[in-house]
Amino acid sequence: MSSNGKITGPFESLRDYIAALEHNGHLLRIEEMNQDEYQSTALAYRLIERIGFNEAPAFLIENTLINGRRYSTPVLGNVYGPLVSEAMGFGVAHITDDHTEMYRAAMAAVQAKGGMRGWQPVPPLELEREAAPVKEVVKTGAEVDLFEFPWIQNNPADAGAYISMGSVITEDEQLGKNTGTYRCQVKTKNRIGVNPEIGQHGWNYLMALQRRGEKVAKVSIVVGADPITFAMSSSKFTPMQGQDELAAAGCLRGKPVQVVKSEDTDILIPAHAEMVLEGEIPLDQTEPEGPYGELYGFMGAHKPENFFMNVKTITHRPDPWVPNCYCGITRGFFTAPLEASALARFTMSVPSLVDVHIPNDALGVMIVSINKTRPGEAMAAGQVITGMMSIGKVVILVDPDIDVRNPRQVMAALGARWQPHPASQLIKQTLSQQLDPSGGGKKVTSKIIIDATRQMPEEGGPQQWPPLNKEQLVKEFPDALEKIDQRWKELFQSSNIY
Repeated sequence: MSSNGKITGPFESLRDYIAALEHNGHLLRIEEMNQDEYQSTALAYRLIERIGFNEAPAFLIENTLINGRRYSTPVLGNVYGPLVSEAMGFGVAHITDDHTEMYRAAMAAVQAKGGMRGWQPVPPLELEREAAPVKEVVKTGAEVDLFEFPWIQNNPADAGAYISMGSVITEDEQLGKNTGTYRCQVKTKNRIGVNPEIGQHGWNYLMALQRRGEKVAKVSIVVGADPITFAMSSSKFTPMQGQDELAAAGCLRGKPVQVVKSEDTDILIPAHAEMVLEGEIPLDQTEPEGPYGELYGFMGAHKPENFFMNVKTITHRPDPWVPNCYCGITRGFFTAPLEASALARFTMSVPSLVDVHIPNDALGVMIVSINKTRPGEAMAAGQVITGMMSIGKVVILVDPDIDVRNPRQVMAALGARWQPHPASQLIKQTLSQQLDPSGGGKKVTSKIIIDATRQMPEEGGPQQWPPLNKEQLVKEFPDALEKIDQRWKELFQSSNIY
């Protein structure tokens, strides 16, 4: 419990986290929605448009109409949307409603677990089967029926309903472990599509098994894990293939992830998850899959040949909750680990780096602050970063006094500190992000580096930059802002503005 009555984590389960969101005022509870009319999708759009991408609350739908059938199992949306949720998830001691402040606190909490020293794995703790909530209901063979659960079709143009927040877990003695989040189309009562994109760890893993002559890959797909475990599944916090994301989650949780063996294999799965689908992915067969509305907000491609999985067993809690990612609309997972990991990796090559931000609502753009001390340093940093991060198509370098998470400040730097020539560099061919709709599916892309730091005279900038207005205020009256902060509530007492 936070010192001001707010609940903070880390949380053992998705349900504990959702309860904390509701207690802290960041969950919208809805009695019913008609998804045959795409009402929950429309709600997701409106929440983002009217409240904000980083501020909109999570929502829980108690009853959902899907294909004429009413489901009373809760459906969750925008689960990791409000930035304050990251501070809650990582156990920040004092929780406030200032989303930006809370995100910085979450970043600090993640960095404190590893930072430049590197994260230290905390191996999972295996429980007895009877102690695992995810084992309360077990269905095998003919009992398996995926249509018992309220999987959402987000868009009319999607190929169907999708398991959009499932963590696909694979294990192999030679290849190690992998936990990744890939879209899974619900096709029949016991078959789903599985779509790791080319180059993702899951795709590399399946290709390696195929080359080795294996006929199937045995897989467990976890739905509704705790927030940090899901974040490890969805980000590249562990950049090396074969590293155990569950051990990484244990590091960031400050305690082991409690796990239990799958029914049909020795694959360890989070014991407090909502549901687990176990089965096999044939490695010598494919099926059509997609299209699906993807993370850039454009429809992802129909794939004539893609992986699929035959579901053999389902284990779950009674009335399992179903989280849904409204892909391309809402935030999908905690991003502090992703940014903290990127900052640590980049700083090894660019020691003057200060901060990194990868906006989820502007994918393809990266904002990087740097403590530039010599001509060309920012541009050189941009070259390193574009080579290391495929998603960074537009890399904007700014001075340390610019908050990389404040779009207004970044745009002001572009307007006042940047000259398109010579402070830009076009890279004609480098790594691409496969899902970027502007690339047409090509494996290479062009990128641009924008140096929006104050340009030195040797870089074409002025001999002397004029002082900032705010700098002059702070210099002459250093306590002016602090005095207004102290009077803030008093100034608005008779107003209905706040």
